[in-house]
Amino acid sequence: MTRGHVLIIVQNLPVPLDRRVWLECQALTAAGFTVSVICPKGPDDSAYQELSGVHIYKYIPPPQAKGALGYLLEFVYCWLRTARLTLKVWRREPFHVIQACNPPDTYWALARLWRGRGVKFVFDHHDLNPEVFRSRFGEPEGLAARVQLAGLYWLERRTFHTADRVISTNQSYQRIAWDRGGVPPEHTAVVRSGPDTSVMRPGEPKPELRNGREHLVAWLGIMGPQDGVDGVLEIARKIVHEHGREDVQFALLGFGDCLEDLKKQCTELGLDDHVTFTGRVGPREIADYLSTASLGLSADPLSPLNDVSTMNKTMEYMAYALPVVAYRLTETVVSAGECAVYLEPGDTDGFAKAVIDLLDDPTRRKELGTAGRGRAQEVLDWRPQAEAYVGVYESLFGLGPSYSVPPSRPAVV
Repeated sequence: MTRGHVLIIVQNLPVPLDRRVWLECQALTAAGFTVSVICPKGPDDSAYQELSGVHIYKYIPPPQAKGALGYLLEFVYCWLRTARLTLKVWRREPFHVIQACNPPDTYWALARLWRGRGVKFVFDHHDLNPEVFRSRFGEPEGLAARVQLAGLYWLERRTFHTADRVISTNQSYQRIAWDRGGVPPEHTAVVRSGPDTSVMRPGEPKPELRNGREHLVAWLGIMGPQDGVDGVLEIARKIVHEHGREDVQFALLGFGDCLEDLKKQCTELGLDDHVTFTGRVGPREIADYLSTASLGLSADPLSPLNDVSTMNKTMEYMAYALPVVAYRLTETVVSAGECAVYLEPGDTDGFAKAVIDLLDDPTRRKELGTAGRGRAQEVLDWRPQAEAYVGVYESLFGLGPSYSVPPSRPAVV
């Protein structure tokens, strides 16, 4: 017998491609809850599918947004498509909780519409939208920019005030829920996006991914304006052209708004033979590349957003026993601890030199990789995070603890 029906809404990625949301779905189903998801379609996705007991409803995503008006239209379109699908989910089986994963901070309004049916609202806080705006565009100077930023703060407050529970990805986000959102501490919980180390672990390397070179250096993530992937290419240029390292291949795994611009920049820098752009990749491709790489890059630039955000890439490198070279950002240091080589933000020369030094020191690479794998298993692993996550719902429903949450399972039809 089910312990309750949870409807999860996510807009920026399809499921199960969104690793955090998929792990949450599996944790809830393993603990006896019924789970449904509403999200955009990925390529070749069907409108409905059931994966590992999770009911997934998908809508056709809007065209890529450009400018403030474009983003507004995108938010309205996705909100309306999501609202329509909530009715479809309810007709199949009434749900007891809506969990909204931001961005954007708009689904509090949908939660308020369902509140009359006794539906509770859980906010899974993935991103700081005001900080995203400030990181992309700087501090607002004109009236229009100030109005946009004020609107983002207003939406964030409405989301916090509507939520019955807030789940934060780290303690920096949790403090924002307390201080900026006015959420009672007892209504918040930290659930990190830790790697499932029972699945994410080193495998057999694929030498062909090195493009005939000795070393593969990996970068993994979403390619947005605030993610600093252009800086990764600049570091690659210094390593290849200034230091003359013909033995290094770079793999940039992921996709996003900046992918095509980054490919053009790569050509302009004369790096096409040294850089592989994979585009959208799944768990198997990620495992192949990270099992083959010599080290991972966490070159996220310092910004109001990045400094307090947990970078999943850093923890995933560690799960695959990869040494990490990173800029010294607050939450990156919390994740990696002593298992990374740190540079001051913006020091591309120092970053390139640190990568070369580590490539030329296999003993140091092994020490860092082994320590990182141990930290991923003992400190960052998803299993204790899953228990904390399920605990939020048990508290919300007034239920006793469930049986121990097992490790995640791969998505199977």
